[in-house]
This record gives sequence, structure tokens and C-alpha cells, in this order.
Amino acid sequence: MSSTLSASTLLIVPLAPLAGSLLAGFFGTALGGNRFGRGISHSVTILGVFIAFVVSVMTLQAVVNEGARFDQNIYTWMTVGSFQMNVGFLIDPLTALMMTVVTFVSLMVHIYTIGYMADDDGYNRFFAYISLFTFSMLMLVMSNNFLQLFFGWEAVGLVSYLLIGFWFKRPTAIFANLKAFMVNRVGDFGFILGIGLVWAYTGTVHYKEVFAQAPQLATLLFPGTQWMLLSVTCICLFVGAMGKSAQFPLHIWLPDSMEGPTPISALIHAATMVTAGIFMVARMSPLFELSDAALSFVLVIGAITALFMGLVGIVQNDIKRVVAYSTLSQLGYMTVALGVSAYSAGIFHLMTHAFFKALLFLGSGSVIIAMHHNQDMRWMGGLRKYMPITWITFLLGTLALVATPFFSGFYSKDSIIEAAAESVLPGAGFAHFAVVAGVFVTALYSFRAYFMVFHGPERYDQNPDAHHGHDGHGHGHGGKPHETPWVVTVPLILLAIPSVVIGYPYIEPMLYGGFFGDSIQVLAAHPTMAELKEGFHGPMAMALHAVQTLPFWLTLAGFAVAYYCYMVNTALPAKAAKAFKPLYDILVNKFYMDWINENIVMRGARLLGTGLWKGADAGLIDGAVVNGSWRGIGWFAGIARWVQSGYLFHYALVMILGVLALMTYFVWLNK
Repeated sequence: MSSTLSASTLLIVPLAPLAGSLLAGFFGTALGGNRFGRGISHSVTILGVFIAFVVSVMTLQAVVNEGARFDQNIYTWMTVGSFQMNVGFLIDPLTALMMTVVTFVSLMVHIYTIGYMADDDGYNRFFAYISLFTFSMLMLVMSNNFLQLFFGWEAVGLVSYLLIGFWFKRPTAIFANLKAFMVNRVGDFGFILGIGLVWAYTGTVHYKEVFAQAPQLATLLFPGTQWMLLSVTCICLFVGAMGKSAQFPLHIWLPDSMEGPTPISALIHAATMVTAGIFMVARMSPLFELSDAALSFVLVIGAITALFMGLVGIVQNDIKRVVAYSTLSQLGYMTVALGVSAYSAGIFHLMTHAFFKALLFLGSGSVIIAMHHNQDMRWMGGLRKYMPITWITFLLGTLALVATPFFSGFYSKDSIIEAAAESVLPGAGFAHFAVVAGVFVTALYSFRAYFMVFHGPERYDQNPDAHHGHDGHGHGHGGKPHETPWVVTVPLILLAIPSVVIGYPYIEPMLYGGFFGDSIQVLAAHPTMAELKEGFHGPMAMALHAVQTLPFWLTLAGFAVAYYCYMVNTALPAKAAKAFKPLYDILVNKFYMDWINENIVMRGARLLGTGLWKGADAGLIDGAVVNGSWRGIGWFAGIARWVQSGYLFHYALVMILGVLALMTYFVWLNK
């Protein structure tokens, strides 16, 4: 590919998955007469994503090696006066990296789905959905304007609704997808307000033009307040990221999204949707850099999410929910990086996290298949000897997650911890404590899951639900576990490789070598990464130095506690839960956030809605305005009808009375 990127070539990236989705969704379902069988449906969707991945890799090479860039409008959707709404692409290192990560993880998920959904009646429909989901995410990351960004933003939300509720006959799945949809609407309301403010004060939605006006925006106040306009705008934009990237308190939808099939859990939580908010803030760095208030807000929200969501993961028994709360915590780490202006570290962690988190989710799915779709870790154990490939890949993913030196997660996660220590923004002290404490928490819940699933006594034959027929997935229960088919294990192996090795060669160019170029802008007033660069002496030295740092020993402590509690003294966790019951209840009830939302926020909203309905709508609008107006007109018509009776003597009497009144008035006036 030449250093000048071609619009027609770039169009292939989003359109190839879209074509596969449309073909499988139409011809592979009853909508088009079921003309495509399963083999054709998964072939066309996998081919579409594979083509997108190849072109994405070629684009990344051209961007990195040849300095290629692209920022053009592809199609004008609407023109209103001088304002144009365009579909366009912005290709720079940040975009090219995201394109490659999204398409690679999506490709692995597509292949994996062949095995996981083999017995599901909605096989073709699922492939159509995940390919459409990939298209939506690609349109989001490739956009060069806020309008297309919002389109991709809403599209991933809509398709996630379809995927989380894929098994739509389950009430829990319907509740989960409705919850995800509604919570994201709250975040999207803030997001569209931020976009509206950008357009109102700049007259454009094109990134380049908006960023050029950012210094002028930084001098303006929000009307009627002493707040900086740019701070309000950035916080509104970040509220959208809080919903999409599941930051506290808009995180409540993500654990329940586990009601969807495991492949989409991996796709949503690893490389798409939840990373959209992280990408958006990094893309908007020219705006966020001009507002310390917004950066502090981002920093504190990320710190709360990183620590407290990890704590909830310690008490989860569903293997997928453990990984889900891990996702929440790691998203918090990325958000902390954004808040301390370490955007490159945040995106680097996004990349490494995409590989090892997809690996952990797909590994969990492999375990679930072997367990005949039982997800409760209390009825697992000893799977290591039955599932050697799943075991070793899951272990590698776990080691990457807990930031073991030389693994990919170590380089990205440790960089964020160091960046938080260097920041002087308000809230940075709390954030540093949260990300350091989160290291112990991450190791504890990660190795707890690992030991409960792969080591210890075999408990799969003790499950009280193990002999109750078939589950909703079409699999019978019973029998010993066994390794899953190659379509499941090959993606695990391919994801395990970057989970182990990708951090070592890429930390230096991505964090300190100018990899991102001008796609990320950092002011001299926020020298976090510059200070980290002074202390960086290569990936080898960083890994060797780690054994002298607190995070490394906290990781070992988390491993030791998990090993003792779940391999040596297995009765201790139950005793600890009883001894610390108030704290345990808080964690089991997820800090009562669901209860607060359902019993305070929702009931308050319902009460407000009822008041507005009965008081404002029924009482004021219907009662006073609508009904009052016709009653008034009826009363006036009744008076007018009496005056206009049609009888001549009535008119004569009125005339005489009128003359008498005028005579009386003039006599009184002349006195």
C-alpha cells in the first residue's frame, strides 16, 4: 500500500463485515427463505472480517512505516445552509491500531463461534449480528467527525441490545438487554449534549476544524455560570464514555450483559463497545488537555471503578461474571491513564487488554462447553487434566491480567500505575492508591477463579442441577469434561500469543517513541509521559526492576492468599464471609447499586413522571389549557347566543337601553 491511502481501499474495511452480515442475516434466516445453510453463513461473515483484518494490517503498516495519513469526506449525507453532515474517514496511528485490534479479535470470535454456537437454532442470526457489530465499531473508530462518531456509537449500542438478548425467550436476557440499552441512553444523553455544545460554538463537527478552535473555546464561559465552557463540554462527552465504557455509576449494565452468549461477551468486553469510550477520550485529547477540571473528573471516576469493581469480582461465583468485573476494573485503569494525560498508556493497555481479556472470555466459554453450560465455579475443579489447551491458555491470560513481568499486561498496567504516581492533578493521590490496591485485588479474584476451575477436587458431578435435562443451549448434562474442538482452541492459542509477547516489543515505540504522532496531543502542562520516559531504560530493565516495586509484591500476595484459601484451607473463605458479613453483603449486593437504581432512581423517576403526567399533562395541559379553552369558548358562545336571539323586540330593547346609557353618561360628564 502506498503512502497515500485510498478511499476505495479503506471502504473495504467496514463494508466487508457489513456485506457478510447482510448476506447471512437475509439469506441465512427465515427473512430470506433460509437459502444459506450454516456453513455458508459463517463462511461469508468470517471472510468479510478476514478481509477487513488484512486491509487493516496493511493500513497500519502504511501509517507506521510510511507515515501515511487520510482525512477526507467520503459522502455528504445532508446539507443545511452552510452546515454539512458527512461520512468520512480519519486514518492515523490511533485509528489504524484500533482497526487492527478490532478486526483481529472479531475474527477470533467469529471462528470460535462455530464451535460454541454449534447446537443453537439461531446460529446464522448470531453470525449476522456479530458481523454487524464489527461494522458498527469500525465506523466509530474510523470517523473523522462527531456525526459519524455518534452513528457508530449508537449502532454498537443497538446491536449489543440484540446480542445481549439473543436468547430472547429467557426473561433474564430480556431484562439484561433492556438494562444495557436504558443505562447507555443516560450516558448518550450527556454525549449528545457535548456534541451539541461543540457544534453550537464552532459551527462544525469535523474533528480537525473543532480542534483548531479549541484554544478559543478554552477562553469562554458556559452561559449564566462561572464554569469554563470547555470543561462542561468535555464532562458531557465523558458522561457518554461512562455509559459505553461502563464507568461508575453507569457500570451496572455490563455484568448483566453476561446473559448473552460467551462469544459476544468477549467481543463486547475486549475490543469493541466498552473500549469506544476510551478511544473517544483519547481522540478528543486536544479538548480534554485544555481542562484540568475535566481531567480530574475522568481520573476520579476511573479510580473508583478500578478499585471497587474489582472488589465485587472477589465474591462472584459465575466464571463469566468474574471476568466481567475484571473488565470493569481494567477499564477503570484505562480511564485513570486518560485522566493523568497518559493517553498512550491508556490505549496501550486497551490493546493488550483486548487480547488477554478476549482470551479469558473465550477460555471461560471453553470451560462452560465442557461443563455442559454450567457457569458456577463451585461445581468445577480439576479441569486441568481434562482440558490441557484451555488450561494453559487460561493461565497465560491470567498471568497477563495480573501484570506478571514480561507479559503484555505488565507493561501497560505498570505504566498506568507509574503515570498516576507522577500526576499532580486533584484526585491523583486517590487514583494512585486505587490502582495500586487494585493490583492485589486483581490477583486475588483472578487466581481464585483459576484455582476453583482448574485445580482442587473435581466437583462437576456434585452439581445439584447437573441432571435436570437439557439447558436452553441445546446441550445435555452429565459425563466427564473433555477438551473442546479445534475451532474453539485455535482462537485461544492465537490470542495467547499476543497476550504473552506483544508488550515487550511495543512498549517503547507506543509510549516513548512517538508511535501515535499527532493523533494524541498532550500539553507541556501535563508532563506525565515525559517524566516516565526519563525513568524508562528498556522493557528488560523495566521487568527486572519490577521485583523491587510494591505492585509486584502485592500481586504475589494476592496469589498467595488465593492459593491458601482455595487450595490449602478451603473452609477459610466461608468463615471469612461469616466473620465479615456486613462487608460481604455489600460486595455480594454490588454496593447496592442495583437496589439504589431500582428503588430510588427508578421509583423517583416514576414518581416524577406520574406527577408530570397527572399534574402537568392531565391537570394543567388537558385540564386548564385544552379543556379550559373549550369550556371558555362554550360559555362565551352561550352568552353570544343569548344576545343574538333573532327577536326584533330584543334588539329594540337593547338599542333603547344603549341610548339611555349614553345619555346618562354624557349628562354625568357635563356636570
